[in-house]
Amino acid sequence: MIDFQKKWESALGYDDYLAAHGSESDRQRWKSVYDAVQLTDAQKDLLSSFVRRMPVLCMSGAWCGDCVEQCPILRRIEEENPLIEVRFIDRDADEELKSQLTICGGARVPQAVFLSEDFTFVARSSDKTLTKFRQLANSAGAACSTGIVSSNDDAFHQSVNEWMELVERCQLTLRLSSRLRQLHGD
Repeated sequence: MIDFQKKWESALGYDDYLAAHGSESDRQRWKSVYDAVQLTDAQKDLLSSFVRRMPVLCMSGAWCGDCVEQCPILRRIEEENPLIEVRFIDRDADEELKSQLTICGGARVPQAVFLSEDFTFVARSSDKTLTKFRQLANSAGAACSTGIVSSNDDAFHQSVNEWMELVERCQLTLRLSSRLRQLHGD
């Protein structure tokens, strides 16, 4: 069983992660996507309404195209509410996590593990959004993306929405948890 609290505490914040694991080229690609992520006012309002602490552990690779496309979205989401705390861990730096968080037997990234305030498992993302899977299936394209995203890309905006839905689902799971409601008296 994974000690998610220990893993999360040893992981790095967004900027520190990129400084430790990314090349200058990697950092530029992540910045390009970060700059393209625009949350709507409604999304920002929703995020600011969250009341439960939600640590998120993201296993990724600074070099990975799918990580380039998705991790900056998580960073933008995190910036909207201090209760959402995302930490990043390099897939190849943690063999235990890498072996435990496989998808179809592979060490796929990125994967975000959503946790409760006491580091109980809530949910885990896949390595791609449904929009990305559909896009790849329709084109029979490569399994790993390039990490090149256009701010006018409709699929990119749909991926942002999918991340928002996942984050909201996790927050509602925490908000409606009888255990946490009893703990917080609500």
